[in-house]
Formats: sequence, structure tokens, C-alpha cells
Amino acid sequence: MKILQFPLARVTLTFILGIIFYQKYQPEPFLVFISLLIGILFLLFFHFLSKKKPIYRFIFGTLTLLISFNIGISTCIFHKETLSQNHYLNQIEDDSFHEIKLVVHEKLKSTPKNSRYVSVIHTIDNHQSFGKIILNIRKPNQIEDFPIGSHVKVTGSIYKSKNPFNPNQFDYGKYLENQEIYAQVYIDEKQMTIGKFESTLWSGFSNFRTKIIQNLKASRFKTEELNIMIALLLGQQQDISPEVLKDYQLAGAVHILSVSGLHVGFILLFVTFLLKPMANTKRNAVIKLIIILLSLWSYGILAGLAPSVVRSVTMFSFVAVGNHFRRTVNNFHTLLVSMLLILLWKPSFLFDIGFQLSYLALFFILWLQPLLSEIWQPKYKITQYIWDIVTVSFAAQIGTMPLSLYYFHQFPGLFFVTNIIVLPLLGIIMIVGLIAIITACFGKVSFLVVKPLEFLIELQNHIINWIASFEDFVLSNISFTTAMLWVSYVMIIAIIVWLKKPEFKRLSIALLSTIALQIVYIDTKFKTNNVKELIVFNTKKSTIITQRQNRFVTVYSNDSILKSLENNLAVQSYLVGNFCEAKEKKKLQNVFYFKNKRIMLIDSYAVYSEKIKPDVLIITHSPKLNFERLLTVYKPKEIVVDGSNFKSYVRLWESTCRKEKIPFHYTNEKGFYKI
Repeated sequence: MKILQFPLARVTLTFILGIIFYQKYQPEPFLVFISLLIGILFLLFFHFLSKKKPIYRFIFGTLTLLISFNIGISTCIFHKETLSQNHYLNQIEDDSFHEIKLVVHEKLKSTPKNSRYVSVIHTIDNHQSFGKIILNIRKPNQIEDFPIGSHVKVTGSIYKSKNPFNPNQFDYGKYLENQEIYAQVYIDEKQMTIGKFESTLWSGFSNFRTKIIQNLKASRFKTEELNIMIALLLGQQQDISPEVLKDYQLAGAVHILSVSGLHVGFILLFVTFLLKPMANTKRNAVIKLIIILLSLWSYGILAGLAPSVVRSVTMFSFVAVGNHFRRTVNNFHTLLVSMLLILLWKPSFLFDIGFQLSYLALFFILWLQPLLSEIWQPKYKITQYIWDIVTVSFAAQIGTMPLSLYYFHQFPGLFFVTNIIVLPLLGIIMIVGLIAIITACFGKVSFLVVKPLEFLIELQNHIINWIASFEDFVLSNISFTTAMLWVSYVMIIAIIVWLKKPEFKRLSIALLSTIALQIVYIDTKFKTNNVKELIVFNTKKSTIITQRQNRFVTVYSNDSILKSLENNLAVQSYLVGNFCEAKEKKKLQNVFYFKNKRIMLIDSYAVYSEKIKPDVLIITHSPKLNFERLLTVYKPKEIVVDGSNFKSYVRLWESTCRKEKIPFHYTNEKGFYKI
């Protein structure tokens, strides 16, 4: 691959490997910094010798890559906030009660129970502290949205992020950790006091965005169409309904709801067009560049500086600078430099799904699309335009397909149809939408802008809904492991390398990588067909037990759960993550026999037989029991309590088990139970 011949490509790759290494192994900071210092000294030494012999040049190059790897680790350490003693995580105990002073930083999507905000801690119990935390204010409350930058004093318990409570479940705690958020606090309205307002660049842009949204709402936009426009142009997806969002996902168009290269590129073109009347003098060229860069980064901050936004703004900033100096910009160099700079600024972005998808899509568009476009050379402009959209869409989808299967376990088969129809319409929506946004900066938007924009977005939603209705073209619940992800990318890259320059050696590598993917898949299936396990899930107000025999699973639960099993995320995540299928659905029973163990279940009716002596006792739905007598009668080896029980009951049972020295497993604290 010619790309790897760029020194910058090799440096960036080893830098990324350093970030991954730190994420997995967490080496000691002292050892990392000492090895970095020694490496730099050796690098300087061999730099002076590199001109004398080829071996010294090789050693110099190797040391450069090793130092790049070390810098990746060092960058992670430098940005790891929890290594500081003043971080709140090092000042609290689990679920402890504190008086906290914080500043509201960002509004999140609310849940049916809570209004949610990312906040930055200033003090805990009057001691200096720092770090991001999620503030949850229980509903109903009379508090309107805080201005971003508001100082708030709260009294409540801080709950640290925990591991997933069910198998193969999305690790929300890890997702928050990548954003340097490690805990949440839950309060009522009475437990908080709103103080002064702190004006910063971030709060200024955030509140300006809120003002724009309020002016748009006052202009009598329809709610759903307004929410789509806010997502398209301001990067705020919090208020889009789940139904509409699902349609965009099934149609393969969810990427247009995230501000990315398409949107930022349009802003660059729009600002450049507005600046055309300025004379092309040296002084004016510098002024134009400054205005363009300020416009791009202002728009990025206004859109919330999501990873895809940062990537796009950084890249187009390099494009703007290149155009200013009249230099041809190498797209791959721009891609690599932007990635390196962003990861130096925030290495945790590497583990953000949006960041990964964004860079992979753009890389494959730059690398693969020219190859696809050569397959056919249309004669007419309209067919050329459609063909370009198709080839760009295919290149992006091929590049992101393994990652999409790994994270989302589905693939929209009609993505190219969506892009052909929606992208031209999206361009018109962005032009009219930008006019609406600029107008909303100063007041209400004219009826002459509102109604056409509403119509266009409504039309787009209808098209998306129509494409999403062809459910047979949506491949869903696809099992995909980490090993399959990596081997898939090796195979895709090997095939593209062979297609670019057909040679026997490259063909052999492509075929071997294809065979490797098949071997990984067969090995995974073989392991799947040799597993027997029983799992008690952690679910509120219900009980779910699964019994697995190889790839077939029997699900035990109540009627309402069994009837809507296809929509149950806990069970579906388990089935997809383990290459399984639900063969049978059964109502809960009181006695199970599994792996020579007798398992008894006691529910709210508290009916049980004293003749059975269970090895494991499962308690659900808060039965009223004489627990000490129960333990005396049954003498179980282990007690399992799921999330359907009252917490007050659980505490009493746990205390009794502790006295009797019987292992006690509460799924709401320890997660699912597995035999």
C-alpha cells in the first residue's frame, strides 16, 4: 500500500497503537515517561549517525516509531483525569452523600424519569475538586433548561459507573469513561440551588444555540420537522422521536443526522461564496482565510464539537489553508494530520464510534471510490452525477460495514437508493435551513422560509419512511465478533490492493485472508455449539431466565415479555452476541435442573415445597418470607435475587445470608447470574 510509504502514516499508526496499548494495559506513568526520555536521547544520538551508514538510518527510523508509540501512551496518561488526586473519583466512597458545587456544561437527551446534564464539578464538601459528572434531576420539576454555564449547588449521592448488568449489553459506563465521565448524581428539585452564571466561549455558543432553537420554535415550525433540522444543521439529536430515528437507521441515512464532512464542506463553500466579492489582494487573502477558519470553528462549537464535527472542521481547515497558499493538498496527508492532531488533543476520541465510522468512511471514499468510478464512464452529466453518488456510497459502506455489523448488528441493504434520492434533497434543505438559522440568530423566521423548509423535511421523512418499510432488505441481528471485525478489514484491504494492481502474490494474500475469515467464523460457530449455561438476567419489575444448549436457547418469563421478545434488548443482545436463537418460550417454573444442580424459584406467591432441597434458590418479585426459616428448611448453597425485588427486602435477606455464611448474588449490584 502506497499510503504506508508516507512517514506520517507509519507515525500515526504507531501513535494509535500506543493509545490502544494504554487502554488495555494501563502501564505505570513513571516507567512510560522514563522510557520516553531515554528514547528521545537515543533518537538524537542516532540522528547524527544516520548519515554515515544505512544501519543507523534503520535504527533511527525504528526509534522514531517506538517513540511515536510511547507518545501515544504518554498522551493518554496526560489526559487521564483520574490520575490526579483532586479528581472527584479519588475523593468519594461508593454511593456516598455529598454537597457538590458544579457548573452545567451540556444538556443531554432527557429520559422519562430525569432531565439530564453533563456538569463539571468545582468542589465536593467545600474541598477543591474537578471532573465531569452527569446531573440527573428527577421529573416532574418546575426547572426550565439551565443556561449552560450556570453554577449549581446540589446535595446527593454520587453513583460511580458500573459494568453492564446483562450479558453482551452495551457498556454505557465505558462509553461515558471515554468522555472522562465516571459517575452520576440523582437529585430532586429541592436538593439543588441555582447560583450565578459563568460566561465562557463554550457557554456563549451553547446558549446562543439555545436562543436560535427558541426563535425557530417561536416561528411555528412543526415539532418533528424542527427536530430534524436542528439535528441536520446544529448537531442536536436529543429531541428526535425514536420512531423517526429508527426509520433513518433502517434506511441507512442516519449519518445525515450527524454534522460531518458533508455539512462542514457546505459551510466552507457557502462562506467562500460570500467572500468572493472581496478583491484578491494579499491582505484580503489573509482576511478571507481568518474569516473562513473562524466560521468553520464557530460552526463546529455551535454544533457541539462531536468527534465527527471536530474531524470535519480540522480537515477543511487544512483544505482552506492549502487553498490560501495555492498548494495542492494531498487528501491522505490531510486525513492523517487531522487524525493525529485530534488524538493528541483528545486520545479518547479513538474509541468513539462516530470518530471511527467517520474516518473509515472518508478513507475508503478517497482510496476505493476512484477504482469504482472507473468501472463505468457515463456519457451524460445526470448519469455521471448519479454514478458518483453510487460509487461514493458503496466505498463508504464497504469501509464501514464490518464496524457497523460489530456495533449495531445490522446492515441497510438499500443505502444506495437512500443516498441517490436523499442527497440532492438534502442539499436544498441545507441551503434553506442555513437561511433559517441565520435569520433565527436575530429573531423569528419568516413564514416564506418556514413553510418550504417544513415541506422539504417532511418530504425527506416520507421518503426515508418508505425506504425503511422494505424490511426484507434490512439485515438485522447479525452476530459479529471482534476477531471477525479485524479479519474482515484485512480481507477487504487485501482485495482492494489486488484490484488496484492485479498480481498473483496479491491475489494469494486476498484469498488467504478470505479463508482466514471463514476459519474464524467456523471456529466461533464451533465454540458456540459447545456451550451449556443458565442465566438469570437483571431486569426491573420482571424475571427472565434463559437456558442454553449449544446454539438453542429456551427463554423463561411472563407472557408480556415472551410476546414481545423480539423487542427485548437484554435477550436480543445475548442471542446476537452468542450466535444463538430462541428455540422455545416458556412460562416461569418453580423448579429447574441444570448441570446436576437443583434450582428452585420462589415468586410473589411464596409457594414452595419443603421436599425439594435446592442447590440454588432464586427469589423474584418480593415474596413475603420468613427468610431465616426458609434457609433452615432448604439449606441452599447459594441465594440469587434478581432486579424485580424491593431493595428493602433485599437488604434484609442479604444480612441474613451474611450471618448464615451463604453466598448471596443480587443482580442489581453484581449483574447477571450464570451457571
